[in-house]
Amino acid sequence: MARILLRVAYDGTDFHGWQVQPQMRTVEGELNRALKELTGEDIEVIGASRTDAGVHGKGNVAVFDTKSSIPADKFMYAINTKLPEDVSVIESKKVDEDFHPRHCDSRKTYEYRIYESKINDPLKRRNAYRCQVPLNVENMNEAAGYLVGEHDFKSFCSVHTQADTTVRKLYSANVSREGEYIVIRVEGAGFLYNMVRIIAGSLMEVGSGKYKPEHIKDILESTDRTVAGPTAEAQGLTMIGIKFDAQDY
Repeated sequence: MARILLRVAYDGTDFHGWQVQPQMRTVEGELNRALKELTGEDIEVIGASRTDAGVHGKGNVAVFDTKSSIPADKFMYAINTKLPEDVSVIESKKVDEDFHPRHCDSRKTYEYRIYESKINDPLKRRNAYRCQVPLNVENMNEAAGYLVGEHDFKSFCSVHTQADTTVRKLYSANVSREGEYIVIRVEGAGFLYNMVRIIAGSLMEVGSGKYKPEHIKDILESTDRTVAGPTAEAQGLTMIGIKFDAQDY
């Protein structure tokens, strides 16, 4: 038996999130189906990050166990012949049998992409959020700085979260212009339900002039979801990748 790690990219538009749900199309479900077709085994992958409906991925991680004789580094080519066009495995390799992507220290990076326009751009609608007012990127970046470090992010998570604690650590948070887009980029040890989207919604409120940058600190200290900005729409969010502290995973 071998444990194989997959790095997975997907356009989340037509998925009901990562995690398997009855009668719903999910990324995890497509991976399980493709692996069964490929190996003949009933395989259930273990994902590192359960992205929500409509959220995209460039480097999400999953592992699975198999008796297949397919070389670990060739799995990516084999499984991609069984997957639909909106999901693809971009790397496959063998890892230790006890490696679990949710039970080891890691850093996850997310990006939220925004474009400013009064008119919808059909070519951007699937992977960026359209903001109809100009945004002050400098103020947004200043505000993002208040989020760095270990804080109680209760104000920045859904009231439906089932997490044991709302304390999380962000290693970095910044906002910049990249070509036609404004990109909010955050890296952390872990994230709460809807946390990045609420951060994005709050930073856009700063960018539009509704809040001053230092108001983000007040939101954090309040630990009150109603004080923060709206939950930004899913299509702007992409799970960029995960770095594991264990070995070279």
